[in-house]
Amino acid sequence: MQRNKLSYKGQKIFIGIDVHKKQWGVAVVCGGGFEEYHTQEPSAAKLHEFLQKHYPDGEYHAVYESGFSGFSTYYSLMESGINCIVINAADVPTTQYELTMKTDKIDATKLARSLKSGFLRGIYVHSKDNIDARSVVRIRRTIQKQLGGYKSRVKHLLHSNGVPIPERFSKPGTYWSQVFIKWLQQDVQLLSQTRDSLDLLLEQVSIIRSTLLKANKKVRELSRSQSYRTKYELLTSVPGIGQQTAMALLTEIEDFGRFHNEREFASFLGLIPTCHSSGEKTTHGEKTFRGNKTIGPMIVEAAWVSITRDRGLNCAYSHYRQKMKPQEAIIRIARKLANIIFAVMKTETQYVPYQWSNT
Repeated sequence: MQRNKLSYKGQKIFIGIDVHKKQWGVAVVCGGGFEEYHTQEPSAAKLHEFLQKHYPDGEYHAVYESGFSGFSTYYSLMESGINCIVINAADVPTTQYELTMKTDKIDATKLARSLKSGFLRGIYVHSKDNIDARSVVRIRRTIQKQLGGYKSRVKHLLHSNGVPIPERFSKPGTYWSQVFIKWLQQDVQLLSQTRDSLDLLLEQVSIIRSTLLKANKKVRELSRSQSYRTKYELLTSVPGIGQQTAMALLTEIEDFGRFHNEREFASFLGLIPTCHSSGEKTTHGEKTFRGNKTIGPMIVEAAWVSITRDRGLNCAYSHYRQKMKPQEAIIRIARKLANIIFAVMKTETQYVPYQWSNT
């Protein structure tokens, strides 16, 4: 009997996919231990066609590592009738052999076997509508960093040409004001007779500032939209949480219900202490490095603002400062701020000022 005449009804078929731009490496593992590997074009429809032909009527379960393809591969697989999870590469159990002998076949087979064994936990998959909103917030932050970079280049150019910045621009609100830009455009003379380098930089600053204004408008519109308005108002009731941090939280997390408790939320942010234990020696660090690289640092920045606006958090910071360095103390405040954010979003109740007690 030909294999394509068999029925795998009621059987789970596990598929590990090593995703690349031009091809997929696909490993298939059956419940009975049968394994096979093949490469194919990057198409969920083609994979489903292969599975229907060789493993008809089976229950298909696929896994791939998060990467350049984002969630597009996930949605294409799901829409083709293949159940799928996306995992963080660091969460895949890996043997020494697999570290040494790294090939697409080994990687795909490792994923399929781990999925079959039940060792893998998928990451959160954002809804299609939220994906674009998250990208808008991320792009806005990237544009802001680019603007800061070009401003720094202007400052360096002035310094390397022996041009001092006038004292009148040291006052708050005057640095990079319209008057400051006019001074750069009209009054600054470099060592050379020409100043093309400065003019090019100023042109880039102008372009990026214009783009940033558009991005700010888009983020502001998102915060007022039906999808985010209510949650945005809850978040901005928390001291230190402004528009950009609030929208980053909402678009990066989307569903706060996926966290069962404060510790899970703090872990996602990278704000739980590390622990290294060997023999009789145990050491603890201030924070992990597995948290969300986007909003974890933003919560720490927000913590600095919060201690200037909330008496309870200010008292807590002062208490910690008696025992540790400022950076260590602010991480503790960031954890408290994360707990506040979690409580506000879970209870759907605006923030009540923090009451500090060291007892």
